[in-house]
Amino acid sequence: MQLNDFFEPYKGEIKEVTIGTEGKMVKLGGEKTLPFHGFEGQVGAPVRFALEVFDTPPEGWPEHLRSAYSDVIADPVAWANKSVKQFGADLISLYLASLDSDQFDATQIAENVKKIADQIAVPLVVMGIGDKDKDAKALVEIAKVCKGKNLILGPLVKENYEEIAKAALEGGHGIIPQSPLDINLCKELNVKLTKFFPKDKMAIDPLSAAIGYGIDYSFSIMERVKQVAVVHNDEMMKMPIVANIGKECWKTKEAREDQTQGILWEAITAFTLILAGANLVIMRHPESLKLVKKIIS
Repeated sequence: MQLNDFFEPYKGEIKEVTIGTEGKMVKLGGEKTLPFHGFEGQVGAPVRFALEVFDTPPEGWPEHLRSAYSDVIADPVAWANKSVKQFGADLISLYLASLDSDQFDATQIAENVKKIADQIAVPLVVMGIGDKDKDAKALVEIAKVCKGKNLILGPLVKENYEEIAKAALEGGHGIIPQSPLDINLCKELNVKLTKFFPKDKMAIDPLSAAIGYGIDYSFSIMERVKQVAVVHNDEMMKMPIVANIGKECWKTKEAREDQTQGILWEAITAFTLILAGANLVIMRHPESLKLVKKIIS
């Protein structure tokens, strides 16, 4: 008799989502059990980590964060390659900081994204700034210009999901729908999307908060999403979960005022949300990434 003879298998399975093209594909999800419960069922793909790269040099970063990338911060391609080759990122999450300008050129931004995607050895996540109109304009153009590159684009919110998702579908990309810390709104958006968009091209972002700044809400929502999908077999919730924590951690005063404190703040936030069910964690500091990888190993 084996240990797993005492457990009843769960009914649900998280969809396996593939990002990237041949030779540089990364898979998310695929598990049939809860986080770190490998003794109960199939664990699926390991947790994946992305490091953020900005398409224009970031402003307002504390020096102890900025210094990690000081030699490449003005060159997104070099920054991305350093994040992969030196710091061990599984993916790159490109933050479209250039959208903060009122004079942005969506076509030029899309061409820059294509250039970066072509010159790195891992898949690319492309994240807007959270402005529904600017994000939609840029992500639709990126989906067209980068057709066939199997990027994953986000965030999609209730005000812009339809136009971005349709462009992503036509361009062969995945999407990251985002909902504001509410499991019912999360499901509602998923229901709308899955009427025309394949479930195995979606990873959901229920919003992440840093420790000390509302992580209990993030944890409880992510945990419920994962349990509803795996334990209760809810078809509308069976997508991998994204925890986009870099911005949330490094805007806290604790992280900004002290390097060691900042690294720990981000690493502990990451590990906490991995326990809740995150499949992809987007981070900023390479030492935070190194620490959380060591913890989960």
